[in-house]
Order: sequence, then structure tokens, then C-alpha cells
Amino acid sequence: MLKVAVATLGCKVNHYESAGIIEEMEALGISVVPFSTAADLYIVNTCTVTAKTDFQSRQLVRRAYRTNPNAPIIVTGCYAQIAPHELATLPGVRMVAGTEMKERLPEMIRDVIDGERRIDVGDISLKRTVSDLPVTRFPGQTRAYLKVQDGCNNFCSYCIIPYARGRSRSLPAGDVIRHVQALAEAGHREIILTGICLGAYGRDLFPAADLLTLVKKIEEETDIERLRISSLNPTEISDEAIEHFRNSKILCRHFHLSLQSGDDRILGLMRRDYTTGQVADLVARLQAAIPGIAVGMDVITGFPGEAEEEFRNMTSFIENIRLAYLHVFPYSRRPGTVAAAFSDQVTKSVMKERALILRGIGNRKRIEFNSGFIGKMLSVLVEGSRDKETGWMKGFSDNYVPVLLPEGDQSLANRIVTVTGDRMIREKVVGEIVTDG
Repeated sequence: MLKVAVATLGCKVNHYESAGIIEEMEALGISVVPFSTAADLYIVNTCTVTAKTDFQSRQLVRRAYRTNPNAPIIVTGCYAQIAPHELATLPGVRMVAGTEMKERLPEMIRDVIDGERRIDVGDISLKRTVSDLPVTRFPGQTRAYLKVQDGCNNFCSYCIIPYARGRSRSLPAGDVIRHVQALAEAGHREIILTGICLGAYGRDLFPAADLLTLVKKIEEETDIERLRISSLNPTEISDEAIEHFRNSKILCRHFHLSLQSGDDRILGLMRRDYTTGQVADLVARLQAAIPGIAVGMDVITGFPGEAEEEFRNMTSFIENIRLAYLHVFPYSRRPGTVAAAFSDQVTKSVMKERALILRGIGNRKRIEFNSGFIGKMLSVLVEGSRDKETGWMKGFSDNYVPVLLPEGDQSLANRIVTVTGDRMIREKVVGEIVTDG
């Protein structure tokens, strides 16, 4: 049996697509083996959101070559789309496949093994449909991802992704419903809707639709018990959406916002279409309408022009807003983007120092939010794996609080239980089970 190993970097969308490639290969009788073992062929699904992920992608290629120098390597994903000729020079690379080629990779495996070195990368900006590698199961996972949107039309000044993923395009609602139901029937209790610019869902369809309409359709036509929405831009959450979330029986109390900066001048330079005042108002409305909601944010520090004043504005904004967590990313200069040509680049040492400060604020915010549920009830989906530190069963509440269950056993895996928060271990809540089911 042909043995293929797959490694994936980057976002949830990339991991979803790798899961689709793996499932299709297994259906074709190909054995998928760990990336650290000798295989007949290796696939590296790359990310290019930062210079660091470019480096990590190249390292994975070199690792595959060291493991088996005789095995051909296919490099695909966003980095492959942006820099195919650079990747083609790496040892062992037999094929560089563009973003739109992923869905064809499973059927091409044997041809690649027997073929010559090739680059197959097209103009992704011309792509108008979502590459659909449907995933019917995520073995060993209680939560499942579902890609319903791809690409981005925003062209923020720092971001290379529109050039790697193309224009925004959506999976038709009928296909979404079919995939959701299949994942529910496979035993997944929660599905996370994901995309490159998820809030743009449906604008390219005919007739046009939107994310809220899709959510309502999923609620009405499928059996999924919990539905979680991945990252959204602050301008993509309407009052109507907030009201629907408040009353929904299956939507998780959790929003992840792409803030990117807490300074209005920097937001303008980034080409973001909102102000910090608008974000603060949105968070206040979310928290007033949906008690216990978790609001997390992404921020980038070290963007060109971020002097001490702008950084102070950032830290002040984050300090004065109630957050569940904060994801911090140092700015990465991406060739081909508008911001790469800006003259006032921030040094790496300053970026590192500022990222450390922001992560400290984020850690404090996370502990403050999670500790607010001591003595309160939470609905927790129990995972199959145990907490590495304590050995206890674990899970996430609907509002994204990590919960430990010292009284639980393996029979709780993939069940939704109600717990009362008892105490904290670091940032995690220790829960006492109240009801099971």
C-alpha cells in the first residue's frame, strides 16, 4: 500500500483542507502515515502569513527530505501560491501545487511519484468557486471544522493572503447543510464555521446571502448541537446578528474579532474600515445582550509607524476593554504588500518587547474572565484526550472557557455536561459535574 505523510501549517482553513486531502487519499486506498516516518511521498501544506511561517514551511520540506531522500515531495498551500519557484529549488520537491490544486492532489499522487518535477500554479484571482474537499469526520476530535468561505477582497496593507487565496467566494448553502449534517451524523457535537474572511460569506452567491442567513438555515435544517463562529471583522456583526445570537439554542457565546490595532491612526494605515470607538461600542453591545459571552481579539504590534504613542494607545485600549483572551502577532513585512514599502519600519527588538507586554495583558485578561465563572454553571463539551498536566478529563464551555473535570472518566468523552466552576488551576476552571446530557 502506498504510504503518504502530510504536514500542515497555518489557519483552520488550511487544516480543514489537509483533512479533506487525507480523507480522499484514504478512500483511494492510500495509507496516511505520520510525517516523522518514512513514506513514499510527502505533502507539505504551507502558510505564508508571516516570514516565520515561510521559514517553518521550508523546514518541513527539508525534514521530509532527510527522513526519506528518495521520496518525492509535493508543496502546496499559500506559500506555494506566492513563491512557487523558490520552493521548487528545495531538495526532494517534485511538485509545487497552487492553492486551487489541493482538491486534485489525492488523484494525482501516483502520477507525481512517476513524473518529472513540475510547477502547477495558476492565477488564483480568477478562481470563483470554493475548492470543496468535503470532510465527513475528524477522527479523535469532538469539535469539527467546516470551511464555508475562501479568499478575501479587503487587501489590508499588511496582508499577503488575498494574493495567496484569491477573491472571496462562498460554498452554496445547500452544500453547507449537507456537510454539517454529515459531520453531525459522524458524531461531532460541535461545528466551527470557518473561512478566510468569514463575514463576507454569501456576497458572491446568486442570489446574494449572508452569514446570518446561513446560520439560521443550519439551525432549522440540521441536527448539530453546538455551532461556533470563527474570526470576524468588527464591521461584520450587525444588531440583528447580536439579537439572533442572544436567542439561539445552539450558537456558542463566543466571538473572535480581528482588531489588529488599538490605535486609530494605525488602523487607517492598515486599511481597516473601523475605529477603536466602534469596536468598543460593539463589545459593549455584545456583552450587554449576551451574558457571559467570550470576546477574544487578534492584534498586530510593530506595524510601520507604530511609535510609543500609538503603542500606548493600543495598550490603553486593551486594558480598558473586557476580553476573554488576546492573540498577539508581531508585524511581518510581506513583499508585495503596501506596508512593505513604508519607510518607518519598527525594529524586531522593539516588536518583541511590545509583544511580550501585550501577551502579559492578554494572560491577565484570560485569567480574569475565566475566574468569573467560579460558582457559576457552564455547558462543557468533553474532549477525548486528557489534560497533560493533571491527567483529568477536559473540555471547553460554549463560551470558550477551558474546564478540567477531576471526577470525570473516559465515558464522558464527546458528551456535553453541565458543571459548576469550583476553583482555578492557572487559567483553567476546575468544574464539578452537575448534570450529564
